Formats: sequence, structure tokens, C-alpha cells
Amino acid sequence: MADSLSMLDNLYMRRALELAALGRGSVSPNPMVGCVIVHNGRIIGEGWHQRYGDWHAEVNAVNDALSRNAAPLLPESTIYVTLEPCSHFGKTPPCADLLIEKQVKRVVVCNDDPNPLVAGKGIQKLRDAGIEVTTGVLIEEGRKLNARFFTFFEKKRPYVILKWAETADGFIADEDKQPLSISCRQSRTLSHQWRTQEDAILVGTNTALNDNPQLNARLWAGHNPVRIVLDRTLRLPRALHLFDNSQKTICYNAFTNEEAGATTFVRINFDEMFLDHFFEDLHHRKIQSLLVEGGSQLLQAFLNDGRFDEIRIVKSPNPIGKGTSSPLLPPGVRFMAQENIGVDWLGYYEKEH
Repeated sequence: MADSLSMLDNLYMRRALELAALGRGSVSPNPMVGCVIVHNGRIIGEGWHQRYGDWHAEVNAVNDALSRNAAPLLPESTIYVTLEPCSHFGKTPPCADLLIEKQVKRVVVCNDDPNPLVAGKGIQKLRDAGIEVTTGVLIEEGRKLNARFFTFFEKKRPYVILKWAETADGFIADEDKQPLSISCRQSRTLSHQWRTQEDAILVGTNTALNDNPQLNARLWAGHNPVRIVLDRTLRLPRALHLFDNSQKTICYNAFTNEEAGATTFVRINFDEMFLDHFFEDLHHRKIQSLLVEGGSQLLQAFLNDGRFDEIRIVKSPNPIGKGTSSPLLPPGVRFMAQENIGVDWLGYYEKEH
């Protein structure tokens, strides 16, 4: 009987995780959360957190059940939710209180919430109300889904993705450091989709100066990330796309704190502890994920430091003969997967923990 229940818990939690993933790119700094309500082996309500500031997954699932005239069934139902129901008032009321109000019979939780505002209080509130609570169902799948959220609270830094495109012979730019279109159209479109899924995108001074990137998601529908550029001596021309005020931009420098339209200049110490200062400031700004797109020196600095989580490498079939070499992968990086995007090869790696 216990094995049968465990199998059913896994089945419905997997569905809740599928629903949670629908919020990718729309809910940060909140986590992605999905919820499924089951009565006698039948799903009577589903929901997910769709947009930051909107109703949480549990509310949407309960409302779905109410729209199906299933309100009388809630006291005999099991709620499957991918993250511990919140117990505090934020932009919306506590979800734990809602489940208690509806007198649900059982709640199955994938992950405990690492946010100190919750951190077990939601589960305890449910148990104090006499609701049976099961935790840790598909816990690793849940942590992977919300890796950005867990990294932010547990490591006090954003989830860091390093991304670059390189030629067939291993170069990231030509010898004159001029703009070079390495990846194909399909790969560039995918890169813009990735931008919509992360809070912020980072480039260094040389990349900003040589490539004049826009760092937006113009090839994919979705939100634009916060643009971040490192400009220690403030030598970047204000005519660059980065300073066009089309989206929120942060310029880290050694001289000034200033607001100029949508651009924030942040003074920071560029000593040997720079990344510590950098991550501390991003954490203060609630930036949970960071896509690092270059250049080579900046990417290598992150690789050498070791505070990164993923690497995505787009490799073109075309060589250029000579140029700026692509970054070198350090020990402790594990190859995870590959796929073909148009004529390009895409490799996914992760840092071993």
C-alpha cells in the first residue's frame, strides 16, 4: 500500500513540476511553483504561479477546482505542490492559510522553502491545523527546476551561466577583436530565448566597446534581462547601445554612484575580492540569475574563480585560422548534453558540486 501511494505521489508531483515550469522567465524573484489537487485518483484542479505579483499556484489550483464545482471535494482531497506553501503576507496572502481554510485532507510537498520568511513555517502551520503533510517527493527534480531560487538563498549569489560561441578551431573573436558573427541564425534565436529566462546578462568592457551589443531579447518574445557591464575607468562611450535607456542597465565602475535614466552606475572595489563585492551587490538587488556572455577574459575569470553553475558552448562548423582563443574549461566541469542547432553544435556543461 505504501509503495502504491508513493508511486501516485510521484506521478502527481511530476505533473505539478510540469505546470511549475510554465512560469519560467515570468515569476522571478519568486520561484516556479505548480499545484495539482487530486480526489479519489482524479485531478479536480490545477494551477501554477504565472507571473510575479499574481496569485500563487495553490490559489490558481483551488480556483480551478471551484470552477469545476469541486468545492465539496476539497476536504477529502490531496494537494500536490512543488514548494512549501508560504506562511507570510507578501504581495498575496499566505497559501498555507488558504489550504487550512479549505480543510484539505493532505498536502504533499516537493521542496521546503529556503526563504527565511517561510523555511518550514508553512509546513508547520499546516500540521498544527491537523493536515497530514508529506515532504521530499521528487526533491532533486524540484531543486533542479528552481536551481536559481535555491542558489540565491543558499549561496547568497545568483545562479551563473557562462555562454559563448566559438569557431570550429576554437576562437571566440578574430585577431583584431572586431565583431564576428560565429553562430547561425537558429543559435542566435535560442540565445535570445535564454535571455528571457534570466534576470540579468553581463559583459565586460572590451566586449561592450568592440561589439556594441544591445543585450536584449529582440529575436524572442519575453522580458529583457537587466543589462550589466563592467567599466572600471568609465571609458565606454555613452553612445553605445548599453546606455540607450531602452532597458534597465547597471554599470559597475570604480568612481561613481549615479542614476541616469534607466542606467545605474554603481561604484565597486575592483580589488582581488571583486567577485565577492559583485555578488554581494547582485544579491542585494535580488538578481537570482546571471547570464555571462563575454568576453574571453571575463569568462575565464569566472571559470578560474569557480563560482558558476552552467556552461553553454555554441560551436560553429566554420574555422577562421587565428584570433582570440575561447576560454579553457577548468577541472571539475562535467559534460551534460549536446544537440545540433541549425549547422551549429551546442554543448551543455555543469560544475560538479
